[in-house]
Amino acid sequence: MKQKTLLFGMIVLTQSFFMNVAAQERHEIKVPDIEGYKTLKCDFHIHTVFSDGLVWPSVRVGEAYLEGLDAIAITDHIEYRPHKKDIDAKLGRSFEIAEQATKEADVLVIRGSEITRSMPPGHFNAIFLANNDSLDKKDWRDTFKAAKSQNAFIFWNHPGWASQQPDSTKWWPEHTELYNAGCMNGIEVANGKEYYPEAFQWALDKKLTMLGNSDIHVPINNEYDFAKGEHRTMTFVFAKERSIEGIRDALLNRRTAVYAGNKIIGERKYLKALFENAIEVTNVVKSGKNIKITFKNKSDLTFELLKTEHNPDVVYFRDYTIKPNTTETVSVKLENGTKEGNVNFEITNLVVEPNHGLSYTYKVMAK
Repeated sequence: MKQKTLLFGMIVLTQSFFMNVAAQERHEIKVPDIEGYKTLKCDFHIHTVFSDGLVWPSVRVGEAYLEGLDAIAITDHIEYRPHKKDIDAKLGRSFEIAEQATKEADVLVIRGSEITRSMPPGHFNAIFLANNDSLDKKDWRDTFKAAKSQNAFIFWNHPGWASQQPDSTKWWPEHTELYNAGCMNGIEVANGKEYYPEAFQWALDKKLTMLGNSDIHVPINNEYDFAKGEHRTMTFVFAKERSIEGIRDALLNRRTAVYAGNKIIGERKYLKALFENAIEVTNVVKSGKNIKITFKNKSDLTFELLKTEHNPDVVYFRDYTIKPNTTETVSVKLENGTKEGNVNFEITNLVVEPNHGLSYTYKVMAK
């Protein structure tokens, strides 16, 4: 009776939620596409009541739709299901319910599971699964083999999580074993509001796909204040097409960046392309040695600029913030007869290496 009551309550809440979704406006997060690819907004680490989350799977679809996400992966735990007495179902049932909800909201849903083991090797997600139940093995090595046999994309979750690595973020021999066996394709550089610079460096060194995910358990608006402009941690996926296969192809080929707080973390070529496609020079006014350049930010992204080494006769800002959807005019002065020069700056929140932002140069010339 308890189980039936809980399920009925979940169904009523789900119906109410989707009626509310229909009455709300979807917030499309404006992030530019880059040459040859669509920029998809994705969250590949999400929990529901079918493991230790607190919401019904279809609610996760509605949340993602309202936030302007393109895709989510439902990744309930295999080994840890505290609500099992009330909701006893096969692994993967949460995905099936979420997939049905896409008829009401245009979000791509990917089948996944979280492999939940002590350290080492810790927690991993396997996505693009065909069968979740086959991963329910006693030995963790057998679980990873079962995931790999399905051509799953497997990534290490929250490698710097203090509950499993309280003293330092360490790469264990077991991770080398998984990596060499082709059972580690990616790594979370950010999980929720936590950023792991060690994981970022490992991703660069070992050619792992960089991921940022919410790992959300509670209702999403309990974790993020959207009224203040906050957003869930997510992965930008540079895909050839907006489809499950398009996302898989991009992940396998490491075409991603991580959007966490005000930071965008990723490879230099992708972050440079994002900046150049977000910012447009709309006007340049020259008057003697003074030059005024008007930039238009066409995106919902913020760019924080910091002056770097330059010709001292080229005088410009110390630091500058280009806010989302704004037009900003920057003044540059060429002193001592200088006719041209470079405005050199670091975009500090476009992180291309731990503690290093994207270096960029804009060339100016006198009239």
